[in-house]
Amino acid sequence: MTALDKLIDNKIFQNVFAWLLLLIIFTMIITAENTFLTALIFIAFIIPPVYISNLKILPLFFKKKGKLGALFYILNIFFFTFIGVAVLSDFFKNFEFRMLINVFGAFLLIIIFGTALKLSRDSFIRRQKEKEAELQLLKAQLNPHFLFNTLNNLYGLSVIKSDKLPSLMLQLSDLLRYSLYDTRESFVSLEKEMSYLENYISLERIRLEDKADIKFSKSGDFSGKKIAPMLLIVFIENCFKHLGEQPDGKSEVSISLKESNDSIIFECSNTIEKEKTVNNMEKGKSGIGLNNVRKRLNLMYPDQHELHINKINNNYSVQLIINL
Repeated sequence: MTALDKLIDNKIFQNVFAWLLLLIIFTMIITAENTFLTALIFIAFIIPPVYISNLKILPLFFKKKGKLGALFYILNIFFFTFIGVAVLSDFFKNFEFRMLINVFGAFLLIIIFGTALKLSRDSFIRRQKEKEAELQLLKAQLNPHFLFNTLNNLYGLSVIKSDKLPSLMLQLSDLLRYSLYDTRESFVSLEKEMSYLENYISLERIRLEDKADIKFSKSGDFSGKKIAPMLLIVFIENCFKHLGEQPDGKSEVSISLKESNDSIIFECSNTIEKEKTVNNMEKGKSGIGLNNVRKRLNLMYPDQHELHINKINNNYSVQLIINL
């Protein structure tokens, strides 16, 4: 979160900005000898009823005390209307009924407007918290999913290449450190994410050895770019999980990551068994990661991404474009 975002989210700044904006508007529309002083007095006069309504009365409606809340809401308007009329009429020496109607209408409009702003802001904050909670849940689901797949890979390595297991365990340690600690933020350095992917691919290279032709390429300027963590690994895991043996040659995995004009273009493909379909590959345990990554993309990059998953003959391919 940038310093500007923190400032905008600050409640004190929001309130001060709103009242200053109203002060400028009232200074422009009020006709008086000293418009600024008159507008300042008017703002100071309407601040108490607005905050009483928003901070003390509105919560009653959410505590199943609607009738009591409605009563206090009306009393709040009438009380400050009475004070306003008293001040304007020199404590009823120059009272006119029209004055009562005007002041009551003004307070009613101002308090309803303040209520609407309060409800809109609370609704926005609530949706943001729900979104953050869902993202945390999705990330919590992804980490065990990654660990399950990686431990399965290491089990295979322990059987066929036990002498290489110590160094591979160190690589796994680096992978887990990243997935458990470095991914707590909503966005991470793209360079770190790329290093994480390279470590994972190197583990798979050793496990598969001469059984598959694995290609990984990268191009563009990744410095200073950020991305949602553990987003691309799901597709790479599926590449290796569903890698099919080819009777006429090696299985193939191709992965590329490009940066161009503040866009990330990720592509991966792998050969699969002919009878497998896209729908079958997205069902069961493998579907957990794919479903989660779709949800995370919709939450983190709404209208900023394109995801294409295709199967042509015995080749399964994924293309993901993210506009940063």
